[in-house]
Order: sequence, then structure tokens, then C-alpha cells
Amino acid sequence: MAMQLIAAQPMGASAAESEVAPSDDILLMRIAGGDRPAMRALFTRHRVGVYRWLLRLVRDAGLAEDLLSEVFLDVWRHAASFERRSSVATWLLAIARCKAMSALRKRSDDALDDTTVAQLPDGADDPETVLEHKDLAEHLRRALTVLSSEHRQVIDLVYYHGKTVREVGEVLGVPAATVKTRMFYARRRLAEELTARAA
Repeated sequence: MAMQLIAAQPMGASAAESEVAPSDDILLMRIAGGDRPAMRALFTRHRVGVYRWLLRLVRDAGLAEDLLSEVFLDVWRHAASFERRSSVATWLLAIARCKAMSALRKRSDDALDDTTVAQLPDGADDPETVLEHKDLAEHLRRALTVLSSEHRQVIDLVYYHGKTVREVGEVLGVPAATVKTRMFYARRRLAEELTARAA
């Protein structure tokens, strides 16, 4: 639905708009007034980052795309309620996290039958494959999988989305002290895992 809303009008900015891109706050004010081009501009600006965040949370490309549409549909419906206590980008990530957590809870509530479980791929590598992967980025990506969801989310927001401790707290709905604690333990666990993989 949000995708249809965004694609409903042709692209075309006035000369003044093309010279200086409006800020996220201005776009959100325009969206609150029903401005579809502003919605399309905000979507274009943030869709990749929000999609990647959703994908890392739900680990399902199709579900992440569906949730992306839901996030921006919520933005369209609730732009006027944005209180500006955080940046628009932080607000978008917080909405996305709520959508992802709801989807994951729903998914875990659905019972898997034996046939479905048998068809799930085994993501574990054998020891030879692990030794073949010498690239640091690959080791880091794999090391991230040993972190708890809470720790992985903090690392993701700080290093991949460039969020501050305060912003991470806003997205996750936890105090800044909790974010710092999770960061400390996540970094320590990552260091241990990378050291073990390098040995």
C-alpha cells in the first residue's frame, strides 16, 4: 500500500526543490499535510537503510520488504503525531524495529510442522569451510551471529547506521546506560569470537 502511495504520482521537482533538498523534518510536515511527493522523497531517502535494518532483524528478504511498506504506511498515517524528540531517521528505525519484533513474535507463535523443519537449510559451516574464510569482513559477519539479538541490534545501529548512544536508546526504548552496557559486552564477545576464529 505504501509503495502504491509513493508511486501514485510521477517524479518531478520544481527548480527550487531540486537545488536544495528539504530536511526530513520539513518533509514530515509536508507529509502530515498529505503531500505525496514529500512522502516519495522521504521514502527514497531512507528506504535502503530501513530495509537493511529490517533484513538484519527478521532475516527474510520478503518479510523485510513487506515490513518496509508497513513502516512508510505508518509514516503517512501518523506524520502529524511525530513529536520531534528524536531525528526522523531514528523515528523510522524505531517504527521498523516495532514492526519487526511483532512479526518475529507472530512467526514464533506459528507452529512449524516436521516437513517445514526438515526443509530449513542448515546454516552451520563445517570446520574446513570456516578455515577457508580468511577475510576479516566475513569473520566479523559470522562473529555477529553469536551475539544475542539485543547486542546485535546495538552494534548494527552504532556501526552500520551511525547512531549515537542516545539515538540507539530511543530506537530500542532503553536508557543510554543500558545501551553502553550492551555495547561493552557486545564488543568483548566479538573480540573473543574473532580471536577464536583467527586461532
